[in-house]
Amino acid sequence: MTLRLQSAIEIDVIVASARWKEPKRAEATVRRAVGRAAAAAPSTSGAELAIVLADDSAIRLLNRDWRGVDAATNVLSFPGADCRGRHLGDIVLAFETIAREARAEKRPFAHHLAHLAVHGFLHLIGYDHERDQDAETMERTEREILRELAIPDPYRPRPRTAKSQPRSMPPSQAKATKKTAKVAAGRPRRHPGRRSSKP
Repeated sequence: MTLRLQSAIEIDVIVASARWKEPKRAEATVRRAVGRAAAAAPSTSGAELAIVLADDSAIRLLNRDWRGVDAATNVLSFPGADCRGRHLGDIVLAFETIAREARAEKRPFAHHLAHLAVHGFLHLIGYDHERDQDAETMERTEREILRELAIPDPYRPRPRTAKSQPRSMPPSQAKATKKTAKVAAGRPRRHPGRRSSKP
């Protein structure tokens, strides 16, 4: 089904796997997320893209064939080769990996799906995260878009619960843990699968 959002961008969503048990809800989520991201990128006005709701087996084959990585991933972006720039490209999302990550991070599935759709879209328009500076720029842009969608910052660390607090440890290990925590506190948590999702 194709939907034109505010005459800004045309989005074609293809459900390519039966694992998406609520495909209409998933379609609405990715359309809203990418529509918001496109609104923040005026250069995409009049462009089109496809979003494929796939599964781990399909994305694993794409990842192997295009990136040489024989493993499933959450999202892949394939920039379009249209020299006029009308077709931005394709975003492929893998249900099982996204669901597993959302559970592990204790985030609503729809929030994680929206985040990854935005992430994939930003790759289509030239963002990357190979270098730390580029990753910080991309993450800042993702945060801004997600904030407009009322989705909490996916890079902000979750507070630890009482159950996850470490028991007493030797002073030498505690010092090392404090030092690691200081280093980690200075940098946002990286998106799962830090390597570029562009083929």
